Amino acid sequence: MTVKKSKIVLFGDPVLRKVAKPITVFHKKLHGLIDSIAETLYNHDDGAALAANQIGILKSVTVIDYMEEYFEMINPEIIDSRGEQTEYEGCLSLPGYYGLVSRYEYVKVKYLDRNGNENIIERNGKLARCFQHEIDHLNGILFIDKVSESFLISNNNDSKISLESVIDLANGKINK
Repeated sequence: MTVKKSKIVLFGDPVLRKVAKPITVFHKKLHGLIDSIAETLYNHDDGAALAANQIGILKSVTVIDYMEEYFEMINPEIIDSRGEQTEYEGCLSLPGYYGLVSRYEYVKVKYLDRNGNENIIERNGKLARCFQHEIDHLNGILFIDKVSESFLISNNNDSKISLESVIDLANGKINK
């Protein structure tokens, strides 16, 4: 079976602001979606994870391959959390920018695997951050909604750009 690589939806596309629909049927079509998300992720060297809505599909699925751990999470939800960590993070749907975001230090996540089996996992630090970022995606929340400063930093030259300008650019309001 050939796995299809998809195009990543960029910031400004309304699909990123919609809540993903829960998965209730586990079949080959779902497996194909998971494989397509993974293939798309692997074609972006700087990505740690990708949610289904980032390829334009409103299903509650994310693939995470980060810090030598791999997860396929269906209908993930945080069932416990504590502590706080503040770090810079970016997103494949807003390439080239990153911002300072506070998140929980520790999370316990309940999710289903591709066969519908329930799993519960606990992580802290960077993986906890990654889980939260992806679960936010599935709820229509982007990291820029949680940035603690009024600007993002460009990967290209470390320059700062206001959040307002980034939003205007995404909405086509600034003419160059």
